[in-house]
Amino acid sequence: MKKRKFKISDIIFVVFIVLLLIPQTRTPIQVAVNKLKVAIWSPTVEDAEDQNQVTPFQYTVVDMEGEAKSISIGKGEVTFISYWATWCPPCIAELPGIQDLYTDYGDKVNFMLLTQEAPEKVQRFITKKGYELPIYFPQMQAPEVLQENSIPTNYVIDGKGNIIIKETGAADWNSKKVRTLLDDLLIKK
Repeated sequence: MKKRKFKISDIIFVVFIVLLLIPQTRTPIQVAVNKLKVAIWSPTVEDAEDQNQVTPFQYTVVDMEGEAKSISIGKGEVTFISYWATWCPPCIAELPGIQDLYTDYGDKVNFMLLTQEAPEKVQRFITKKGYELPIYFPQMQAPEVLQENSIPTNYVIDGKGNIIIKETGAADWNSKKVRTLLDDLLIKK
């Protein structure tokens, strides 16, 4: 009978699987894997003929201070919408890029980061991470074209309601491609 020798790659694989099974190490590993994806994956711009359109509407939300707001979508302003959660590893991985994009475009693009979580939990998370993002809690059902069952799901919508980007999963929102797209959309606005 031939004795099987374990290779170092077999041992690493087993350790990786065991670490994924332990709740305390699962999330950091998943975030790290998604950060790798963010480093190489830029959102995909939809071809003009494949773009969906959202009928202009007012998105009823509550901000972090508990104030009700009504935000226009598809009514002349370029909009970035992100559906996310604090417990979601792909969301955690892409938030630094969204923060960088917001820092540079927040006064020109309508940013909305939407979550269903408790405001206290979200506040602790953004304070710990040092984010300054426009986070809202939806108070209405989004139009069907903006409904997706997975998070993160992010949209870039032009001023006429055309969905230029719909991206599910972690992506590099601070990429040159996204910045060039936003610059172009702002000129056409």
